[in-house]
Amino acid sequence: MILLEIKNKIVEETLLQRFESAANGGKADAIDIKVGDFDGVLYHISNPNGDRTKITVSASLKFFPELQKYGADELLKREYGDLIVETEQEYDVTLQFDCQNLPANKEELAAKAALLKRNCFASVFERYFQYLENEDTSGRERAVIHYREDETMYVHAKKDRVTVVFSTRFKDDDDIIIGKVFMQEFKEGRRASRNAPQVLFSHRDPPLELEGTDASTGDNIGYITFVLEPRHTSESVRDNTINLIHTFRDYLHYHIKCSKAHIHSRMRARTTDFLKILNRARPEDQSKEKKTMSGKTFARS
Repeated sequence: MILLEIKNKIVEETLLQRFESAANGGKADAIDIKVGDFDGVLYHISNPNGDRTKITVSASLKFFPELQKYGADELLKREYGDLIVETEQEYDVTLQFDCQNLPANKEELAAKAALLKRNCFASVFERYFQYLENEDTSGRERAVIHYREDETMYVHAKKDRVTVVFSTRFKDDDDIIIGKVFMQEFKEGRRASRNAPQVLFSHRDPPLELEGTDASTGDNIGYITFVLEPRHTSESVRDNTINLIHTFRDYLHYHIKCSKAHIHSRMRARTTDFLKILNRARPEDQSKEKKTMSGKTFARS
């Protein structure tokens, strides 16, 4: 299985190219690029007020106001510090880089900017992991993040665990079948690794953790539940947990698409082989005229 990048590769490579060009005294070209990401996130890379010596990276997340309730602004300030500037119109957060005053670790700076979506998402997880560590009863109130137009994430802290539930919508019946098989593999994988979190999948109806909420129901609705214990949320491992869990919905649907593409390619290959067999088995046309070695023609009766 393929793990998706947690960084936006286009943002990282674009910035790194500009940083290296500036460091080598290259010409500063104008830039104005919009880059899409998972979950409807949009990046805008541009020069502020036409100043080619500076580059801004802005990100738009439709669910950013919900993340702000759980410390997104504070986390971004901690991670990016003075790089945060006045937010570009129609976006939620903006970073600015001065190409004439770059640090030596340009690669790290570009990678950090490419983690903007991840760091926004991290705020709600860090908050609830901290609730668990401090045994804070504030975590009993469930966080609800509408991370896609018709899909929602729920985070809930209890005395001994943090529960994360993703709702997801399948486009057709094939996706549901492949998704169920995929989730069964996760259950089997947990048996082989005691350190893996418990993963549950429910189809049509929401799990008991969402009882009393307005969680959607339907034949094309699925719910993935992660039960995270202290060994998954401690300070030494929480970054890796966040990296993996915040991309899980995209990871699931990416592999569903890959599985369907693989099945279709195998079906096409089998069909081609079958047609070859049929063509070889086609009876010869008996009325066709044939020639002898001397050039005379004859037809079989």
